[in-house]
Amino acid sequence: MSILAELDTLVTGLGLPVETGVFSGSAPAEYVVVTPLSDAFALHCDNRPEFDVQEARLSLYSKGNYLAAKGWLVKALIQAGFTITDRRYIGREDDTGYFHYSVDAQKSYRWE
Repeated sequence: MSILAELDTLVTGLGLPVETGVFSGSAPAEYVVVTPLSDAFALHCDNRPEFDVQEARLSLYSKGNYLAAKGWLVKALIQAGFTITDRRYIGREDDTGYFHYSVDAQKSYRWE
């Protein structure tokens, strides 16, 4: 399993449209774009990594009040075992009218 696949399933389950990298086509009033941030091996003492630590940014875009969607998203991530490494309001995009809020999430996957 990868973080991108797991986040796609999680966000879709919340009823939010989601795409990776950029939202293609005409954007709905509320959607999420997932951007991969990093892949790293967790600390290990025998020079053989056991876990691949993956991190991604979820950018929530909303034409209206984004607070409810932000709450569902953060709660769902925590319940699914993700570590939230950052949350921040980016701002309102004047050219599109969307409010932008980002959540960075990290999860470890057994490396084989």
